[in-house]
Amino acid sequence: MWFKHLHLYRLHDTTPIALEALESALEAFAFRPVSPSEGKRLGWQRPAGRHGQQLAHEIQGHRLLSLLRQERLLPASVVREEVEERAAEREAAEGGPLPRRERQALKEKVVGEFLPRAFTRSQRIDIWWDTRRGLIGVNCASRARAEEALDLLRQSLGSLQVTPLAVRQLPSRSMTAWLEDIASRPEGLQLGDQVELKDANGDDGVWRARGIDLDGEEVQSVLASGRQASRLALDVEDQLSLVLHDDLTLKSLRFADALLDEASQQETDDDPTLRLETDFALMAQVLSGFIEQLIDWLGGEADPAAPTS
Repeated sequence: MWFKHLHLYRLHDTTPIALEALESALEAFAFRPVSPSEGKRLGWQRPAGRHGQQLAHEIQGHRLLSLLRQERLLPASVVREEVEERAAEREAAEGGPLPRRERQALKEKVVGEFLPRAFTRSQRIDIWWDTRRGLIGVNCASRARAEEALDLLRQSLGSLQVTPLAVRQLPSRSMTAWLEDIASRPEGLQLGDQVELKDANGDDGVWRARGIDLDGEEVQSVLASGRQASRLALDVEDQLSLVLHDDLTLKSLRFADALLDEASQQETDDDPTLRLETDFALMAQVLSGFIEQLIDWLGGEADPAAPTS
């Protein structure tokens, strides 16, 4: 269950919700399979899967929630081809172009007919809720998917005041400085072997590199042209490696072998739920410590924009 990506949010709700109340709120929006007439559906599922009994786990102030997103796969090109074929038949029979309103109605009819036969795709999205620090992280690759997950949590709780985590120093500026000057790098931070550099004016495309020495002449030469880092691979004190994005998204998370070994050596009596909670507790401890470090490295947390419920 080790996270791969993380979108970070600051929680502004001041009234904590008890775990029992949270369970009850999630139960009302538990997952059910998408119906033949639906394009997608989201709902809460047990993080431990069929072996679990809980919709929410809490260990030392860290909560773990999981939702399932299921959607029907109906390619736009398939709908478009069918609409064009049917529209052509009607135009030939009626001797004139099909009005826009009728073409739209035809499209809706095609979607309604094809949707029940479409394949479904499911995606699990995990939410880490650090109740002590007022921080929420969503484990998914897309910001849009993270916002969908928060919308479901907001709907379940009735209100959820969150804003994307913000810092005082632009991440792109700090990452660029770390590349340009070794002395500027915080203690315990090492660079990985991936980088993405963008032209400051957005006129000259994006320069990407993998598997290279980020302190080498090639990177320094590109930086000298005025580009700034938009993504940068980092290694942190033998705890984890990741790619930091300029919007503070953490991607390609990989936890250190020593941490994974520690997790595997914990006594869980082959209990899937206990294994899940053990891994989650170790992971959450590392992530919360790193995020505090990262905020400090980037000048501290900025005053957030006004949250919406």
